[in-house]
Amino acid sequence: MTISAPRDRVEELTVGGGARLEELVDRESLAQLAASFADLSGVGVRVFDAEGKLLADAALAVELMSYLMTLRQAKSAVESTVSSVKNLDPGPVGQASMDGVSGGRYRVVALEHDGRRVGRLVFGPYFPPSLRDIPSTLIELEPNLDLDRARGLLTLAPRVTDDAMDRMAKHARATLDVVMFSGLRALLTGSMHLAAVRESYRELQSKQEKLQVAYDRLKELDRLKSNFLATVSHELRTPLTSIIGYSEMLLEGIAGEIVGEQREFVTTIREKGEQLLGLIKGLLDLSKLESGTMSLRKATMEVAPLVRDVAQTMAPHAKKKGISLHVALEPALPALWADAERLRQVLLNLVENAIKFTPASGSVTISARAAAMAAAGGGGEDGGLVLLGAQRAAVQFRVADTGIGIPESERQRVFDAFYQVDSSSTREQGGTGLGLSIVKRLVEGHEGTVHVEANAPQGTVFVVTIPLKRATLRP
Repeated sequence: MTISAPRDRVEELTVGGGARLEELVDRESLAQLAASFADLSGVGVRVFDAEGKLLADAALAVELMSYLMTLRQAKSAVESTVSSVKNLDPGPVGQASMDGVSGGRYRVVALEHDGRRVGRLVFGPYFPPSLRDIPSTLIELEPNLDLDRARGLLTLAPRVTDDAMDRMAKHARATLDVVMFSGLRALLTGSMHLAAVRESYRELQSKQEKLQVAYDRLKELDRLKSNFLATVSHELRTPLTSIIGYSEMLLEGIAGEIVGEQREFVTTIREKGEQLLGLIKGLLDLSKLESGTMSLRKATMEVAPLVRDVAQTMAPHAKKKGISLHVALEPALPALWADAERLRQVLLNLVENAIKFTPASGSVTISARAAAMAAAGGGGEDGGLVLLGAQRAAVQFRVADTGIGIPESERQRVFDAFYQVDSSSTREQGGTGLGLSIVKRLVEGHEGTVHVEANAPQGTVFVVTIPLKRATLRP
C-alpha cells in the first residue's frame, strides 16, 4: 500500500508554497477556461505552467498565419516569434506584448498565486485595428509572398484593441485567481486527508508489527510452558507412583500389621496420592494434545456398553454423595469409529464434573441417541440438526445434572485450560480446570463438537456429538 502526499508536502502547502498550477486547477478545467476565453475574445489562448509546459491549448485558426506557414522564410520567422513568446518574461507588472513579422500581436499574462508565479496565459495572435496593410518587413523577408492574397486574409484576421486585451487579461487573471483559491482548498483538504491516512496506516503497521512480535513471543512461551508441564509431570509421576504403591503395600500388611489411626493415615496418603496422580495425568494429556503428539487409536466400538461402563464406574461416587445416576439409551444405537478409551475419558470427565457440582438428593443423567451434524464438523444445538448444508450421521451424548449450573456468560470459557467459574480462594470444589479443556480437545480430535446447553432454571447439560465416519449402521 502506497500513500502519496507525505507530511512535508502537506506542510509545504499549508504555508502557501509549492502548489503547482496543475495541482490547483486540473487540466480539463484549464482547457474549459481557455476555450471560454477564446470564445469570448475571438483570440486563441494557451496556458503554460511555470516551467513552460503547455497545459491547455485553445488556439483559433487564423488563415493569414496558416498561409504564412506554407512559405519557407515566413514560416521560420513565425516559429521564431512563437518560441520567443513562450519564453517571454511578463516583467514586474505581470504583462508583456510582442509583435510578430505578420503584424500580429501576442499578449503574455503572468498567473500568480500567493506571491508566486505559477504559470502564464498567452493570447494571440490578434491584430490591432490600426494595422491596415501587410508590414514591409514581411514583404522584404518573404520573396514568394502573394501580396494580394495576404492582404485579403489580413482583413479576416481577429482585431482587438490593446484596451480590450487589457480588460480580457484582467478578467482572465481574476477568474483564475478564484479558481486557484478553490483548488488550493480542495488540494489542502485532499492532501491532509491523504497524510492522515498515511499516518494512520503507519501507526497500524507499527501496531501490527508489535502484535506479531508479541504473538510470536506468546507462542514461544506457550511452547515452553507445554514442555515444562510435560517434563515436570513426567518427573513427578514416577516417585508418586512409588508412594501410592508403598502405601498400598502398607495397607495390605506386607510390612507388618497397621491398626487404628495408622491405617487411616496411610489410606489418606494413598487417596491423595491417587488424586495427585490424576492431576498429573491431566497435565500430561493436555501437553500432548497441545503439542499434537497424542494419537487416537480409533476402531469400531459400541456406544451402549461404553455408557453403561461409565455409569457403573461413577456409581459409587454418586452414591457416596447421595446423587441418583441414570442412563437413557436410544434403542439400536449405531456403532462409532472412535478411540474407545479416549471417549470413555470424555464421558468420565463430564460425569465426574456433574456429580461434583450437584448437591445431595440431586440427579445426573447420561443419555445417547442417533443424531446428525454438519459435514464440516460444526453441528448446531438442538440435537445437532442442521437446516442448511450437507449432513452426516452422528451419535449425541448428553450429560445433564440438577446442580448449580453455569452462567450463560461463562459457557464458552469453561473449555479454556485452567479456567474455573468460581476461581476464588474460598471455592467449595477443587480441581485444576483442565478436565473440560481436555474434553474439548479430545472431542475435536474425533471431528466432533461439544457445547453447554441452557437448562433453566438450574443444572447443566453438556452435549457431545461424534460423527459415525467409517462406522457401519446396525440393521
